[in-house]
Amino acid sequence: MTDIVTDAEEAGFASDLTQSNTLGESVRAYITRVRGGDMGALPSIAGLVVLFIVFNLANDKFLSNLNLANLITQSGSIIILAMGLVMVLLLGEIDLSAGFAGGVSACVMGVLMVEQNQNWVIAVLAALFFGAAIGLSIGLLVAKLGIPSFVVTLAYFLALQGVALWLIGEGGSVRIDQDVISGIANNNMSVAAGWISAGVIIAVLTALRLRQHRRKVSLGLQHQPLALVAVQIAVVGIVLLVVTYVLNQNRSVNPTFPIKGIPYVLPMVIVLLIFWTFMLGRTSWGRHVYAVGGNPEAARRAGINVDRIRISVFIICSSMAALSGIVQASYVGKVSTSSGGSYTLLFAVGAAVIGGTSLFGGKGKASDAVIGGLVIATIANGLGLLAQKSYITFLVTGGVLLLAASVDAISRRRRSATGLG
Repeated sequence: MTDIVTDAEEAGFASDLTQSNTLGESVRAYITRVRGGDMGALPSIAGLVVLFIVFNLANDKFLSNLNLANLITQSGSIIILAMGLVMVLLLGEIDLSAGFAGGVSACVMGVLMVEQNQNWVIAVLAALFFGAAIGLSIGLLVAKLGIPSFVVTLAYFLALQGVALWLIGEGGSVRIDQDVISGIANNNMSVAAGWISAGVIIAVLTALRLRQHRRKVSLGLQHQPLALVAVQIAVVGIVLLVVTYVLNQNRSVNPTFPIKGIPYVLPMVIVLLIFWTFMLGRTSWGRHVYAVGGNPEAARRAGINVDRIRISVFIICSSMAALSGIVQASYVGKVSTSSGGSYTLLFAVGAAVIGGTSLFGGKGKASDAVIGGLVIATIANGLGLLAQKSYITFLVTGGVLLLAASVDAISRRRRSATGLG
């Protein structure tokens, strides 16, 4: 959880390569790293800010609490799927089947609940297990047989569409009207629960961040100045409080039926962000993922079980895809043979790359999925408010993705030239 502040670090002041004793020195060190090509999530955050400004100037409804709540809900499934894809991309691999893996897993849930009259808990667990099984089989084929992930996941991309047809039938669909599942994307926390949650998160984050700082100081390890730590905590705290305040205001267009509170999708995304940030940044498994992504042969010689790491990331990716499929089913109210299809995968991969995850492996964070997912959703949401045609959305999204990939390639070249990466 202590690494949640590192979203601000990547955007602003990451841990310095050389010890910085003051806030000014940290700022200068960060500027030096940016000039050397180590920009982290700065380009994507800057792009998100620009999009917010442009769309707000073009339509004053964009920053209304109603639209912001819609934006959070719309981006939820893409962000969750993108988090899973970040794990695979960290190894320089790809999973083309992730979209349909999520869609078919949601179909399993829907069929069990509606046609088999199973409890929603059993149905959800079955869907997650099905997703994990898909990832396990993909990982074994890639790691043990040495088949390129592109080929394996392309085969699964095609086969899973057949599974969906078998489960539901040609052109069929299953309506999702179970209260708990539907509530994921359509219900909100109470106002009191929202404020309590925000306060708890800020308090715990502050305690853990200060504890981490004191521990590094006591052990004589490289650490940031206390002033910078305080700034990071303050920024995250202010953002959380502002978001909570805005979403807790009545956003209903009908005064008779007020709508207040934080959508349940948001705390779900935050919990997943905290968990995967911790796993990547504070566990040996996370360090091994980065090691394998950076240099598989060196990792193997260092004693890391490369095959096990490869299998694990595909299991995680497909499991997160299953969860994403459940959230999407909650949002649209049904599952069908097209669930997880269309541009779902492309938007999720785009979100990870736009957020800062490298396609070359070894560089990326769970927070990249959140930032990139918000960029993707903001483009669709903002252009929708402006009543632009669909082709404009695809053109703009494609241009942003190409720009992000170009920034990544240029950054790698500059880091190599300056000796930073």
